[in-house]
Formats: sequence, structure tokens, C-alpha cells
Amino acid sequence: MDPRYCAQDILLCDLCQTNALQSHCEFCGDNLCVLCVGKHLSLPFSKHSVVPYSYIASSLDLDYENCLIHTQKHCELYCEKCDTPICSTCISSGKHKEHDISDEVQNRSSKSNGLEKELKELKYKINPVYEDIESDLKSEKINLEKHYEKLTTAVTKRGEEWHREIDIIVKNNKSEIHEMKTKHLAVLNKEENDIQQITSDIKQSILDLKTIMDSSDVSLTPAYKSRNAKFRHLPPKVKVSLPSFSPHQINKEKLNQMFGTLSALSIITEERGYTMRTSEAVSCPPVKPVVDKPELIATINTEDNDLMNITMLNDEEIWTSGTEKIIKLYNLQGKLLKSIHTKSGSIPSDIAVTRSGDLVYTDPRTRTVNMVKNKQIQEVIRLQGWKPNNVCNTSSGDLLVIMVSDDEQSKVVRYSGSSEKQTIQFYSKGALYSYNYDDLKYICENRNLDICVADSGAHAIIVVNQAGEFRFRYTGHPTSTWITFNPAGITTDSQGQILTVDCYNKCIHILDQDGQFLRFIDNCDLKLPHGLCVDTRDNLFVAELEVGKMKKIKYM
Repeated sequence: MDPRYCAQDILLCDLCQTNALQSHCEFCGDNLCVLCVGKHLSLPFSKHSVVPYSYIASSLDLDYENCLIHTQKHCELYCEKCDTPICSTCISSGKHKEHDISDEVQNRSSKSNGLEKELKELKYKINPVYEDIESDLKSEKINLEKHYEKLTTAVTKRGEEWHREIDIIVKNNKSEIHEMKTKHLAVLNKEENDIQQITSDIKQSILDLKTIMDSSDVSLTPAYKSRNAKFRHLPPKVKVSLPSFSPHQINKEKLNQMFGTLSALSIITEERGYTMRTSEAVSCPPVKPVVDKPELIATINTEDNDLMNITMLNDEEIWTSGTEKIIKLYNLQGKLLKSIHTKSGSIPSDIAVTRSGDLVYTDPRTRTVNMVKNKQIQEVIRLQGWKPNNVCNTSSGDLLVIMVSDDEQSKVVRYSGSSEKQTIQFYSKGALYSYNYDDLKYICENRNLDICVADSGAHAIIVVNQAGEFRFRYTGHPTSTWITFNPAGITTDSQGQILTVDCYNKCIHILDQDGQFLRFIDNCDLKLPHGLCVDTRDNLFVAELEVGKMKKIKYM
């Protein structure tokens, strides 16, 4: 048997991968058997050109190279194992014994076929995708210019508004100065006129006395009446306290907040199967493991019978609210530092602290969100047809407000100042949040910018991403002996973990940022836990209903 055909690979049809190939499509580069030619010609292309495969084989360059070992011989064979052309003498030498040997023509044909397939993939699959990406990038750059132009215009417009307001303030101050100056001048003019009149009377008296003294008419003397006693009593001096202007110190941080804030630039790099997020607003903290057994560090007694909401002002002071119309600030020793009475005299639904340290509270009776600045309560947001429920501050300085409507709807709205920026209400399966006019829904922002809502009406934690797209729902850890999961307060820590109160089961659930249950905190003698917050060291503070206590727990 000719050794060239020992252990030779049979070239198969590209379509069925079963029958030996006999034809070749010059347009597509596919090699075909007899049965698959008709099927291939039915594909939606008009340029098919099917020729016998022998035509392709014969059209290959048959100018065989000389063997490097047997220089007088041509390399008409190919050793698959050695991956090199060989001659018939190489076969006889036994060096390639038991190696897979193929015909050099078939080898070239096979490689040519592979090149044709690569060309087809590059030309008709890969290149069009890159062209589309390039086109999308050009469109994105055009839109980028428009977007940043709008941003610049908005900032410029805001600046013009401030200039107008400042011009009005300056104008009003100048007008007030002019009015005070006019009043002051009028008082001095009156005093000057009075003195001038008295001076004139004195001069007249002097002339009268000289006339009497120079006259020989003795009858004039008895007729003279002295006015010296009147002149001796000096008129009162008008004392004017001059006005002054005391410019207030300019707080650049507060000015920036009042002017408006730019949300952080968020850049997302997407790969198949996962999303890697980078953001200017989020940095990576050091990894802190959860301790095996959470530890009760301190119990803080307050003057309140019912504690519902707590939020940290700083690591030493904490705001609280409950079933009274008073919001109170305590230190960690339980000393009352400050009390704020709500403007309407009604119970606040929730409290939060802004990045600049201002207190924010929601008033469901007046349908307002209010801010306490410099001991003054300012109305920030007023709603129509909706009742504000709970509120949180975000890393960008926005406020997230969860609210319920008079017609049985619930939603989350993002505000920049008093301006509505975003509404989160629905997803592919309908409404995101349950409706109950009296149920509280607590809200917080995670460090990855997810928005987390504890929905007691739905017995679930519902999490969406920054764009408002649904991520996951957590309905409690499956333990059949427990009372139904009823979440209340919710917070997140430096690790992006989500902590939520399970009020009636008297414990805290800890989840990772993807909603996977990590562990319970159920060993710290919690009594009807309700409100939650963490400080910058990841110490957990828990407000207890009915007993008026806060518990500080170390769990990291």
C-alpha cells in the first residue's frame, strides 16, 4: 500500500460533518458533500459559486518544496505529528513510523479552507460588529457634546438666577440705606432749624436791650420782658445711632449645596455575563469580616417611650424621633442635647441627616419634607396627592423619598433640592412596592448606589440599582417556626452589606449587596427593634419600640 495514504484523514463536509467533501463554494468558502450542495444553495445569498473540490485542489500551488533532508526529493506528504512537509524517503526511513501522514495537497487544501473560514468570519461577522460599535461611539460623542452643553447651560442659568437675586438684595439694601439717610437728615435739619430760630430770637433780644439802653424814653424799661431764662435752658440734643453693615461669613460648602450639585460621573464597563462598575462617588474600603458573635457594647436610655427612627449626626451624637411631635438629639451617654418641635405640631414619619449636617424630616399631615437649618425649619418639598413616608440622603447629596398616594400607589422619588430628578415605581412584573396608606417603608442607599427599601406591607426588602432597574427581592430567611418576616428600619455599612430589622422576630438580618443572607443578630436581648443606623466605624445602633432605648452593637 502506498504509504502516502496510511492513516490519512478524510476531509469531511463542513455542513453535515459526516460525508466526504466533493464540492466547494467559492463565495462562502464552505466544503460540501453531494447531499448538502442543494441545501447550501438554498441559503439566502445570490453569489454562491459551487465547483468540484478537485478543481480547488488542483488550483493550489503544486510547486512542492524540496525536502530538507533528502534534497533531491519533493515533499509530497505531510506529517501531522511533526507538523512538517516530508518526502517518500522520509517515510521509508522509519522516522515517522506510526505518525499520521496526509497528502500535502490535502494539507494545503485544509489550511486554505481554514483561512477562507477566518476570512468569512472576519468579513461578515466580526467586522460589521466593530463598524456598528464605531458608529455608536460617534453617535455617543455627538450626544455627549449636547448633554454637557445642557449641563453648562443649566449651571450658567443658575448663576444668572443667583446674580439676579444678589442684585435684588443689593438694591434693597441700598434703598434701605437711602431711606435711613433721609430720615437721619430730616432729624438734623429740624434740629438745625430750631437752633437757628433760637439764635435769631437771641440776636433780636440783644438789639432790643441796646435800643432800651441807648434811648432816653424811660417807659421802655418797664415794658421789657427778659427771655434769658428761656435761653439758658438749652434744647435737647438729638442722638442718632448710626446703622452699620455686618457681612455674614461666606460658607462655601453651604453655598455649593444651595447652588446645586452635580451627580457623580458613573462609568460602567460591561463584559458578557457580568458588569464591573467604577464610580467617582464610591471608594473601596478595607475588608471587614463579620464577627462570629455580635456583641452588645452599650445600652443608651432616652426620655422617649417609643423610639421609631434614629440617624447619626456624627459618631458621638444621634437624632431620634418617635410618636411625639419632637425630634431629639442625644449624645451616646443618653444626655439630651437639643429638641426640635415640628413646624405643624404633628408626628414626623422619618428623619435623615444631609451631608452638611442639616436635619431633614417628613411630615405626612402637611405632605411636606422639611429641613432644619440654623434652628429655622424650611419647607423643601410639598406634595399634592401623595404623602411622604420615609427619606434618606444619598452620596450625591440628593434626597430619596418613598411616598404613597391617595389612589393607592407607592413610589420612590429622587430630589435635588426641590426639583424632582427620578421616579422609581414599576418593573417588568408590575408595581415594585406594596400599597398601604399606614405602612411604613424604610429606605437607604447602598455604597454601590443601589436603592434599598424595607417594605413591611410586602414583607420584603426590594432593591433596585441607581437607574431604578430591579435587582432582587429578599423575603426573609426560610425558618418555618418564625413569625412572618416584617422588616422595618434598614441601613447599609462600609462593606455594602444590608442590615434590616425583623421587628416581631426581634432580630437583625444581614445580607450582602446581592441579597444573599449572611447571618442574624439575635443574641443582644433586642426588644421590638425598629430603627437602625451605623456610624463610620460600622457600629450598629438599634432603636427599640416601647422601651425608649438604643442599643450599640459591634458586629464587624
